[in-house]
Amino acid sequence: MRCGSQFRSMNRRKFLAGAASLPALTALDHTRRIPDYRVVTKYKPAAQPGMPGPYPGRVVTVHAPNCIDEATEKVDVPTVQTMIARGMTTLTGDKDPRDSWARFFNAQDFVGIKINCSGAPGAMSMPDVVGDIVRNLMAVGVKPARIVIHERGGGQILLAHYERFVPEGVRVESANTWLSYDPDVYVETNFFGEDDTRSYLLRMVTEQFTKIINVPNMKDHGASGVTGCLKNIAYGEFGNVARSHYKAQTDTYSFIGTLARTEPLRSRTVLQIMDGLRGVWHAGPFSRDKRYRFYPKQMKFGTDPVAIDRFLIDVIDNKRKQENAISVWERDMKYYSVRLADWEQNPNVNRFIREPGHIEYAGSLGLGVYDTAKINHTEITI
Repeated sequence: MRCGSQFRSMNRRKFLAGAASLPALTALDHTRRIPDYRVVTKYKPAAQPGMPGPYPGRVVTVHAPNCIDEATEKVDVPTVQTMIARGMTTLTGDKDPRDSWARFFNAQDFVGIKINCSGAPGAMSMPDVVGDIVRNLMAVGVKPARIVIHERGGGQILLAHYERFVPEGVRVESANTWLSYDPDVYVETNFFGEDDTRSYLLRMVTEQFTKIINVPNMKDHGASGVTGCLKNIAYGEFGNVARSHYKAQTDTYSFIGTLARTEPLRSRTVLQIMDGLRGVWHAGPFSRDKRYRFYPKQMKFGTDPVAIDRFLIDVIDNKRKQENAISVWERDMKYYSVRLADWEQNPNVNRFIREPGHIEYAGSLGLGVYDTAKINHTEITI
């Protein structure tokens, strides 16, 4: 990365000096510097874009104490199947899960399942969950050859072995193995004087998929605060995104929402199923240290990524409080260290100035409902 100019360096110093005095962000920060984004796409929004979709401000949480064994991390498949069935029918109001799935998908669709494998095998969209999603798609007529489990990167997705959990014909792909990136759909901005200022969308999204199911995990994230629906669909479908972090500063606050609302990604992402069987409460999005792994034993369903992620903040932050760790909202520079090892070893150290405010910012872009007083949240225990 090219070094920034003296002017850019001064801006960073002023930012870092002021950050220590900022209170925890609990409301949209209208004073925040937003980079100049140039969004290039030929695709137009659908009449009803997939995000926030037909159920804005609606979240269904299904708890199941028996869904996973904490000692072995073995998933109880029948319990997961029941969780998905109950979550979908409660979301849509149907009695038969097949009717719920048929509201979103049919035999003419080409469906991409966007998983998260950045922490595999310790943290990932569980293959058992993905396998049941595929089963439900096939039940409403989607052929295996028209289902693609995918991720941006091609390394960690191989560790999950999704192919062992789905019928023959269902593909497991990444930008490395299929179609790469679309040169005509990108978000351009210059964060810190980097040479490559464009983030391109996957071509499988622009040229192949008619619908996308977003299947994120429940994870802490050193830069964005948490990584859930929004970050999984944004940073996971575009390339060249890590450039938004530089030293202590990160522009995840605005970059995540800007990517997520780019067409056709926004319109084609029609269903959010958050896999919270297990999660990561510190040093995410990876899971190199098992002591930071925990087991929420739940799944969240909806079409509104903002509303689901708003409750994810509470799940992660409550766990951090239980562990006597600093909040994901903590921005005081006294907790910051330039040493990666300090952050990995100590949950009271920040690697970046965290930006959980990215969720509310995405709501301001029309991607969903952030205010919990306006969210219809149904919780079920099975």
